[in-house]
Amino acid sequence: MENRYYRKNRRKYMLKVHVILVTKYRKKLLNDRIAESTKRRISELSQIYCFDIIVMETDRDHIHLLLEYDTTVRVCDLVKVIKQQTTQYLWDRYPVFLSRHFWKRRILWSDGYFACSIGEVSSATIEKYIVSQG
Repeated sequence: MENRYYRKNRRKYMLKVHVILVTKYRKKLLNDRIAESTKRRISELSQIYCFDIIVMETDRDHIHLLLEYDTTVRVCDLVKVIKQQTTQYLWDRYPVFLSRHFWKRRILWSDGYFACSIGEVSSATIEKYIVSQG
């Protein structure tokens, strides 16, 4: 049980987040080739920006990511890097395909995102633990 937590510089943590990114206008652009390129680029980014991908899967108009990250990283920064870098990467590789769908270059993802922290125990368990203190 103790091994599931990371220890660094007087910190002990385990942070996981479920992120969903949606294509702009919900366009069904994530076909096999583009979906694989997107996953490959996100995997490369995980090495550069020090986050772990637990699982990642695409549908035609969105991608689900389950990420594990350090306490020094903000989820909004992870999402920003992923959205910016994958957009640039895909536009560099598929400019003709993407320009058929977007009149403005360098657009791929919608403005927002979904993020939900996850844990190993339920909220009720944590509430009960906190109430039982003292």
